[in-house]
Amino acid sequence: MYKEGYSHNVEHFYTNEMKYGSLIIDKKEYVYLKRILNISGYAEDFQTKKSLQRLIDELKNAQIVDEIEMPTDVIRFNSRIMVYSESGWEKSIQLVIPQDKDVKQDKVSILTPMGAALFGYSEGDTIEWDFPSGKQVIKIIAVVQDELQKKVEV
Repeated sequence: MYKEGYSHNVEHFYTNEMKYGSLIIDKKEYVYLKRILNISGYAEDFQTKKSLQRLIDELKNAQIVDEIEMPTDVIRFNSRIMVYSESGWEKSIQLVIPQDKDVKQDKVSILTPMGAALFGYSEGDTIEWDFPSGKQVIKIIAVVQDELQKKVEV
């Protein structure tokens, strides 16, 4: 599922390297995301609020495209992602809508710091983000679209 033989060379981490220059988001997912961000302002955790605010700010410059124009290497709802941190951890997760989150199955909600950090970025991008454990630089190693999962309906 993911690229074999990836070399985790931490010296190659740079802040917010983006393949496409800005977030790329499917129109329907954008409408859905704006709606849930508007009603999720109640997040109690300061770090989560901060992450969601940064995502809202990044959405202002995002490229909003039709489904047919979505690059397959961009993280969207139900994407499976392999990420690597400069601090040495590696994770495989699936980014999901809030009601589908499931920690045991590595399904991470868009309304978490990790979900907010990844949405709209693409394979190969590097992101510096404030997580509950502190500022981290993470590299997106692989993005795989889960064609079996339902698309977000608005």
